[in-house]
Amino acid sequence: MPKLVDHTARRRELASAVWRVLARDGVAEVSIRAVAAESGWSSGALRHYFATRAELLAFACEEVIATVRRRIGKLEPQGSPREVAEALLRETMPLDERRHLECSIAFAFLALGLGDPELARVQRMHFTAMAELCRAVAPQGTDPRRLHALVDGLSVQVLAGHLTPAEAAAGLSDYLDDC
Repeated sequence: MPKLVDHTARRRELASAVWRVLARDGVAEVSIRAVAAESGWSSGALRHYFATRAELLAFACEEVIATVRRRIGKLEPQGSPREVAEALLRETMPLDERRHLECSIAFAFLALGLGDPELARVQRMHFTAMAELCRAVAPQGTDPRRLHALVDGLSVQVLAGHLTPAEAAAGLSDYLDDC
């Protein structure tokens, strides 16, 4: 009897390998060969799922977006609209190791998307998802674009080492208090 393969699980396994390579070595070092070595697969087997580096990177970023959406969807934050907004937005910020990796991957697509239409598509997907979240949780009478810019700005500053996660979380909290 032929072996049944869960292709979705295999693709997610490869996305996890991309995340590990990216976290350890940086986006420039993500290649079919590096991800194959990280996952314990051959390059040929990996190419069965992703023909190019761009396809592999795009899928890895799409998985980050889907992972964050699933996590936010499972939350049931309690409290005022302001407290709910803060709880949901904190899930998108690099405030712990897991979210730092997710943000690193998502923001890597800013530069990568400039030269590759497939990666630009994923970068737009990331920003669209974030814009939708900000529209959904923005305090009454505030501009959700400003909230989006604030969360992205604080996140980039953490990724660049200019703010600690605690400082970024406090910056979001202060902004929401002022709304």
